[in-house]
Amino acid sequence: MTPSTPIYITKEDGSTEEFVPAKLESSLLKAGAQPTMADKIVREIVEDLERGVCNPDAGTAAKDGGSCTVEGIYGKAFEMLKHMSMAAAARYSLKRSILEFGPTGFPFEDYIAEIFKAKGYETLTDQVVLGGCVPHEVDVVAWNDEKLIMSEVKYHHEMGSKTDLKVSLYVKARYEDIQDNMYVYGGQPKRKVDEFWLITNTKFTDTAITYANCKGLKLLSWLYPEKHNLLDMIEETKLHPITCLVSLTASDKSELLRRDVVLCKTVYDDKSILKQLGYSDEKIFRVIEEIGQIINLTPQE
Repeated sequence: MTPSTPIYITKEDGSTEEFVPAKLESSLLKAGAQPTMADKIVREIVEDLERGVCNPDAGTAAKDGGSCTVEGIYGKAFEMLKHMSMAAAARYSLKRSILEFGPTGFPFEDYIAEIFKAKGYETLTDQVVLGGCVPHEVDVVAWNDEKLIMSEVKYHHEMGSKTDLKVSLYVKARYEDIQDNMYVYGGQPKRKVDEFWLITNTKFTDTAITYANCKGLKLLSWLYPEKHNLLDMIEETKLHPITCLVSLTASDKSELLRRDVVLCKTVYDDKSILKQLGYSDEKIFRVIEEIGQIINLTPQE
């Protein structure tokens, strides 16, 4: 459904862009919503926007010529989708779910390590390695028989935050101090670092990307690179964060993170974790059922 006149919305970083219903529909379908679900959600949101209503459930509206926000549109779409398919709603909320890891970002480092493990690497987190000049703290070290990777993980707990050129510069400086040394991990022979990655859960600025590509840094963010980005890796490995679950409350998620339970798969494979938290059999069933649906849900084209 196309708006009768262009509608502009405010992004997380404060800039504005034209609302494109097809982009919203595509994101809903990729999350696993059925075409009829996606069409209903998009139509209702377009109608709201044309009336200047951003999120009727929250009672917010565009005033004084202002625009509705991406966050408001997301909130409306998520609430509607949640009542249609909890699993699709959970997948639709993946990016925001990682923001729920909390301000420290430590669970995100563990999460990245788990993704490397699922791709065939052994891993360690929070390592201090000796460079040519000084020691360096490395967030994630991953290795297999063919490759040794060290990663700087930059976690943001606000949607509009970006990892900028300054970060690319200092990560490259670290890499230069590390790259000529030899390291031993997992009983492998001494070897140099093959790749140094800069990883974030949100976005990079354009200059950060340009510089990193020029200097040989590997970048990974939510949608960068175009293929094999963080979202693709999550879907490929089926390592969905525990924070995406609709059947859990915010306090439930916080308690699981406090116990170092970061992955839905961990709970799916060991239901006793939920039993230890005092959940009823009915609630455990709902949580396990939702995780199973998330893992097995097939995105629409």
